Amino acid sequence: MKNDIETSPNRDCWIAILLLTTLIILIQSLKRVSISISLGILLLPGVYFLSNYILKKYDYKKAIAAIAVSGVISLSFHVILAFFLERNNILTNSCGDFCGYVVSQFIHILAYEYFWNRNNRNPIYIYLTYVGSVIIYLLFFSLIYLYLVFAKDFWIQFFLLVFVEAIVCIPVTYYDLKLKIEKPKKNKSTRFKFV
Repeated sequence: MKNDIETSPNRDCWIAILLLTTLIILIQSLKRVSISISLGILLLPGVYFLSNYILKKYDYKKAIAAIAVSGVISLSFHVILAFFLERNNILTNSCGDFCGYVVSQFIHILAYEYFWNRNNRNPIYIYLTYVGSVIIYLLFFSLIYLYLVFAKDFWIQFFLLVFVEAIVCIPVTYYDLKLKIEKPKKNKSTRFKFV
C-alpha cells in the first residue's frame, strides 16, 4: 500500500499561498522604511497579480482561502513582532494593514472574476480593477493606521501615490493578460492509493 499524501496541484496551490503571504509580510516590513513613497506600497499590484494567478489556475474558493490565510498569518506576524519589540498600539498598527489588505483583495478578486468572465478579458477593466484595489487599500491604510485624512498635505500625497501606482499597474496588467494558465486536472482518487 502506497500513501499519496497530497496531489501535485494541491501542493502547488499552497506554494502560491505561502508566496502571497511572504509578499504581504515583505510589504508590511518595507512600509516601515521612511522615505517619501513607501517601497512596500509599490509592490501591491504584484500581490493582486499573484492572487489573480491563484484564481485563474485553481478556482474562486482557493483564491479566497489564499487571501484569508495570508491575511491571518501576516496579522499574526505583525502582532507577534510588535509584542517582542514591546511596542504599544498593536491593534491600531495592525488593523489598518489587515483591513486594507483583506477588503481590497476581496473586492479585487470579485471584480476581477466578474470582468474576466464577462467582458472577454478587456484590458481597461482589468487595469481598473488593479488601480481601484490600490485606491481601496490606500484609503483603509490611511484612515485606520495613519489618521492622516485631515493632514495638510494628505490629499496631494495620496493622489501622487495613486498616480505612481497607476503607472506600476500598466505592466502588471499587460503580464496578467498575456499569462496563459492551464488548470490542473482534478484527481478523483481518495487521499490514499491502494496498489
